[in-house]
Amino acid sequence: MAEGGEGEELLRPPLPSAGSPGPKRLCSRVAAQPRSGGCPGGPVGAAAAEGAGGGGGTRCLPGGPGPGPGCGPEGTLLPLLQPESLLDAAAKRVAGSWAFERVEGRFQRIPEPVQRRIVYWSFPRSERQICMYSSFQPGRGGPGGGAAAGNGTGLATGGEENPAAPGLAAPSGTPGTAPLPAPGAPAGSAVTEGLPFRRGIRLLETGAVDNVLQVGFHLSGTVTEPATATEPEMTYKVAISFDRCKITSVTCGCGNKDIFYCAHVVALSLYRIRKPDKVKLRLPISETLFQMNRDQLQKFVQYLITAHHTEVLPTAQKLADEILSSTSEINQVHGAPDPTAGASIDDENCWHLDEEQVREQVKLFLSQGGYYGSGKQLNSMFAKVREMLRMRDSNGARMLTLITEQFMADPRLALWRQQGTGMTDKCRQLWDELGALWVCVVLNPHCTLEEKACWLRQLRKWGDMDVCPLEDGNYGNELPNITSALTQSSSHRQDSLARPRRTVFTRAIEGCDLHWQDSHLQRIISSDFYLSPSYQREGEGLLFNSQGQPLWLEHVPTACARVDALRSHGYPKEALRLTVAIINTLRLQQQRQLEIYKHQKKELLQRGSTTITNLESWVGHPLNPIGCLFLTLTEACRVDENCLEISDAGDSKPPVYQHVPVANSCPEGGESYLSLALEVALMGMGQQRVMPEGLYAQDKVWRNEEQIIARLQELELDAVMVQMLRKQCILLLEGGPFSGLGEVIHRESVPMHTFAKYLFSALLPHDADLAYKLALRSMRLPVLETTPSGDVTHPHHIVSVVPSRYPRWFTLGHLESQQCELASTMLTAAKGDMLRLRTVLEAIQKNIHSSSLIFKLAQDAFKIATPADNTSDTTLLNVALELGLQVMRMTLSTLNWRRREMVRWLVTCATEVGVRALVSILQSWYTLFTPTEATSIVAATVMSHNTILRLSLDYPQREELASCARTLALQCAMKDPQNCALSALTLCEKDHIAFETAYQIVIDAASTGMTYSQLFTIARYMEHRGYPLRAFKLASLAMTHLNLAYNQDTHPAINDVLWACALSHSLGKNELAAIIPLVVKSVHCATVLSDILRRCTMTAPGLAGIPGRRNSGKLMSTDKAPLRQLLDATISAYINTTHSRLTHISPRHYGEFIEFLSKARETFLLAQDGHIQFAQFIDNLKQIYKGKKKLMLLVRERFG
Repeated sequence: MAEGGEGEELLRPPLPSAGSPGPKRLCSRVAAQPRSGGCPGGPVGAAAAEGAGGGGGTRCLPGGPGPGPGCGPEGTLLPLLQPESLLDAAAKRVAGSWAFERVEGRFQRIPEPVQRRIVYWSFPRSERQICMYSSFQPGRGGPGGGAAAGNGTGLATGGEENPAAPGLAAPSGTPGTAPLPAPGAPAGSAVTEGLPFRRGIRLLETGAVDNVLQVGFHLSGTVTEPATATEPEMTYKVAISFDRCKITSVTCGCGNKDIFYCAHVVALSLYRIRKPDKVKLRLPISETLFQMNRDQLQKFVQYLITAHHTEVLPTAQKLADEILSSTSEINQVHGAPDPTAGASIDDENCWHLDEEQVREQVKLFLSQGGYYGSGKQLNSMFAKVREMLRMRDSNGARMLTLITEQFMADPRLALWRQQGTGMTDKCRQLWDELGALWVCVVLNPHCTLEEKACWLRQLRKWGDMDVCPLEDGNYGNELPNITSALTQSSSHRQDSLARPRRTVFTRAIEGCDLHWQDSHLQRIISSDFYLSPSYQREGEGLLFNSQGQPLWLEHVPTACARVDALRSHGYPKEALRLTVAIINTLRLQQQRQLEIYKHQKKELLQRGSTTITNLESWVGHPLNPIGCLFLTLTEACRVDENCLEISDAGDSKPPVYQHVPVANSCPEGGESYLSLALEVALMGMGQQRVMPEGLYAQDKVWRNEEQIIARLQELELDAVMVQMLRKQCILLLEGGPFSGLGEVIHRESVPMHTFAKYLFSALLPHDADLAYKLALRSMRLPVLETTPSGDVTHPHHIVSVVPSRYPRWFTLGHLESQQCELASTMLTAAKGDMLRLRTVLEAIQKNIHSSSLIFKLAQDAFKIATPADNTSDTTLLNVALELGLQVMRMTLSTLNWRRREMVRWLVTCATEVGVRALVSILQSWYTLFTPTEATSIVAATVMSHNTILRLSLDYPQREELASCARTLALQCAMKDPQNCALSALTLCEKDHIAFETAYQIVIDAASTGMTYSQLFTIARYMEHRGYPLRAFKLASLAMTHLNLAYNQDTHPAINDVLWACALSHSLGKNELAAIIPLVVKSVHCATVLSDILRRCTMTAPGLAGIPGRRNSGKLMSTDKAPLRQLLDATISAYINTTHSRLTHISPRHYGEFIEFLSKARETFLLAQDGHIQFAQFIDNLKQIYKGKKKLMLLVRERFG
């Protein structure tokens, strides 16, 4: 403990109170005995000095209208020269601290004016508290803290209702008394129109509140709701009980079923706060009854019964019977209850909160499973808990307990566990926020040991349940205990199998072991001017840095949890002081780590690898240490706004910050809380750390990283901030194994791409060389590199997963996309600078391993290099082309569904670069494209008319391109004739020698690898180009590859066969005679053969042949060659097909079969003895298939 006045403990526990509220106290006018050591006749003000905490100050001064000296409407400042009376000062203190029963028990006689002033000041004086209990939406005074900020939860701030506890300085400003916007202020500037608080203000302003009466600690009145288009005017009776500046119960005739107060309760409460002079004030009813004699009491009771006989008569008679009975319970107790006399000493002193409604609302939101905005509603409830904690309202922990009970009762937990499936991300974030809030609650600086013990029992009970979610969501955990030392020694590197089960409540349970009684910690948070003494006792060397500033040597996330707890419980100055001490500690550690690395640098560079010393990542940590420190520092620099303003659109303006000098820092150093915020964010983000296990844990790292960067981007980088930015970037680059941007990092290290992108953009206008150096180093992604040999220096839990690391990096796709974003940012910035572009290009080619991402980079570079309204940038175009060429090489031998798009884009890019680029890709096509791509896409596009016009080529250039394209076509045709022959012929059309060469390649390949469809296609092309004899030759070759079965009458090659026969028929009898044997050999389908035969007999051969060929002009006979062979084959096919069909024919196909026989008869009749052959054929069928009587009957009917 400190000496010389600083030995006071950090916090003094509040006065003891019962664990649960008891009944209203029994009032009796028997004089109470004075408390031992008390002074019966002493002034009330003396007793007030013993109170714990008051109900907050007020801006109103005594002396205003009302029942005795007091305060006018809130916000009305009376003359400053008029001092507050001692009576009012004492009454205010007592009213906010002591139950009235305690006052009565302490003093034998309390004068009526004193009673009236205590009753008067016992009503809440803070409109902020009324606002907090009447709407979900919190004030916009500043963001919340801790892990909640990491989960994207908007959190509330608020003033303090109680003054600072002993040992902690009071927060700046008048706590809890700032009035809301004055009547008539625009709604958008205060609260949204639909909130009960705003509606209550509107009712108050329109004069809807009437009949207001305060009897002791009970306020009543009526509120008239104006008529609407659908509802008539309604008047509701409202009753409010209060005690010690807290509303303890509310009743309204509107039947409101919600967690918070309705608009009518708000209106009556604000009426009492703003217009206390218009409220009739009476002492508690027991005081009035005490002043009556027997006759007056009897008259009072009889009149009361008469006025309400239908409601109270049965109760009155029951009470009369009990009083008249000497053995009744009512006669065993001295005195009688008084609902207007305030709470009992044993009653819990807290604001009214409808526990049942809290349970029902949470249960409803959870049952909606994330739909209908339930996640947003639950986040609002969490925000309300934080707001209550900041106001030091005991209902914060109470409400959180109710919420947690419903979360643990969620039936989906058991279902998820049974099915082995993980919860949704939204649900997981809610659980994270729940755990973070419990850490804040158990670290409450002014909670009692009894409260902490109760919370610990409850947390352990929840944590022991099987359905309790685990901290990392992956049935395991790699993080050390919350109370571990900062230095990670080998003793903490336990095997994952030996680590205990860690739930979302584990950190809160561990937080119960922390306390605030450390004397060094108390000195840090209690004074801005705590420096090292001139002499230090043994062991104090680690408590201060070389400048004498205090350090706080504790596990960093744990220390940050203390900061978050201080902020959350309304101690912003204390949180700021502890934050500065933590940052001084981090600076010292960074300096020492740098010195260690300098001694090991040579060895590490030779080995090319290092260990990961930071086993616990600060980014994505459940306690969000970096976000907590950053918010604490930036809140101190935020330009003041109306802290009660609530945005009706939900989107607040970007915060505005200003430099606030750090207390007790060197003036010439220029250090501010804002620069410290930047520094700690850079230190935390630049930490080299291991990738956590599990998809959710990894995704949380990136979400937290993006949230911190988004807040960093809100800071304006002036000269001071730029200086801090440069300093930290240099330290990170030189930081060795302790920095993720060091020269050598571990293969498992979390990449820094997103962080480096921010640093690059921020540094570029001020120090381009440093920006590029940092960004280029950050481009690496060592987990995708090959495993280095002999790298066995990392901890055991990393060694075990090195051989199969990819399955654990669930967010690898996101990492690679961020790497691509960083590269794209550098390419854009380096436009026009060939040297920098070349350096960036080399980094991309070395570090990016995804062809799709390199292709995206190439496209981005191309778009930037070719703006629509400006000339192209040649340097960036060349980079785009280089990247495109790399993509072609990477995807040449792999399957990629975007390959054709990539090839087309590359040709477009090369066209934009110029003719030399096109010639280059044509000449080196075999390293970039497949033969099919080279001929059908690349060469065809290059030789197109649009390309020639686009490049404005002269004749020699066109010839050069054409020559390259023909050479490419012939090479592709030789390498892949099946797919490239037609394209090669097309490209070589205008060069006779090249065309003949391509044709010969096709002929040579026809007998080996080419299919009949490919040959038919080329044959048709030859006919189209005017080479019918070559077409006939190719068609003949195609026929040798074809085999058409008897039942393939819809085969796709039938048209090609008919075309080939028509071509040979048109060329002459010799060609027809050559093709018919091939047809007979390849085609066994009777209908196809009969169709060919019919076509050949309709016209004379050679009539459509080539010019100069002699034609006989006579129709060919089917009895002579070559058609005789075709006719015999057709008849044979019909016979074979008939027998095949009859083996499995069904009755429903009989009609179709008869028609088939009719077509067969037509073919038979083409022969001279065809009718005889057909008759014999029919007789043969009747004999063989006589068992098919019905079918044979149909045959006889048709054919005899």
